[in-house]
Amino acid sequence: MSDPSLRLLAVGTTIAAPGFASETSRGWAEAIERLAGDERFDVVVVDVERVAALASDVAAIVARAALVVVVVEPDAEHATGWLRQGADDVIGRDELLGAAGPRRLRFSVERRRRRDLDGNAYSTDPGTGLPHRQQLVEHLSQLLALREREPAPMAVLALRIEGLARRGGAEAVEVATLRRKIAVRLRAGVRASDVVAAIDDDAFAVLLGSIVAAEDAERVAAKLVASLLAPFSVGAIDRHVAVAFGIARYPNDGKEAERLLRRSLALAAAAPAAAHAGPAAALDAAGGERAAANDDR
Repeated sequence: MSDPSLRLLAVGTTIAAPGFASETSRGWAEAIERLAGDERFDVVVVDVERVAALASDVAAIVARAALVVVVVEPDAEHATGWLRQGADDVIGRDELLGAAGPRRLRFSVERRRRRDLDGNAYSTDPGTGLPHRQQLVEHLSQLLALREREPAPMAVLALRIEGLARRGGAEAVEVATLRRKIAVRLRAGVRASDVVAAIDDDAFAVLLGSIVAAEDAERVAAKLVASLLAPFSVGAIDRHVAVAFGIARYPNDGKEAERLLRRSLALAAAAPAAAHAGPAAALDAAGGERAAANDDR
């Protein structure tokens, strides 16, 4: 049952558990920074009696690893509170350091893996393979938790696509093909670190997690709109779509994931759609109208 490849990150405590490669973190912020980088851990063990953990930061941990919370003597109310925040287990300090501790840790890792497998079946849009709305919100929430400590501009871009209305029969197949091709163009038009998500049948969103200035979001939006206005070959026929977009910027337009996404979608819904070979009109977060179709900077 022991798996020496399992990695454990201990926060506020030191743990030597058979079957785990254990590392320590000086504090909660350092643990989140390591998880947000390229490091992968199977389980994070945090002694909350010794480390102050904010509720907003817990989401950044549980999205990337199993979370085991250590307390002196767990009670039902305390344990329930942590489990509701996404912890996989709440364990007493003495029990963790005892013979049953490593087994509890492995159970937590297995529980998280099974939950991730179950969740992945519903975490992507089946037609495009892109993350769906909830997955985008979770990713955005993680970034926002980091931005509380390291402020930096970021933006959510929503794109409303006209011409993707639900249809039946052969037209449904064409629309499905068109959505897949749109997804490919959107992914090709942004950086690998940006997140493209399918929000609805006729709406996509792009999370620009790192921008230098607020104007960068407009340039990216203009580039994506221009790419989508070029014809798509579907069934040997050129198909065109019309596109409108809206941009919500952090922190000016909000500091919560759902608020930013709703703001960008509302702006895209209110903006007139740009058609093939025409100027793209879009509303920015301030409510002003901007012409941005052929700006390929």
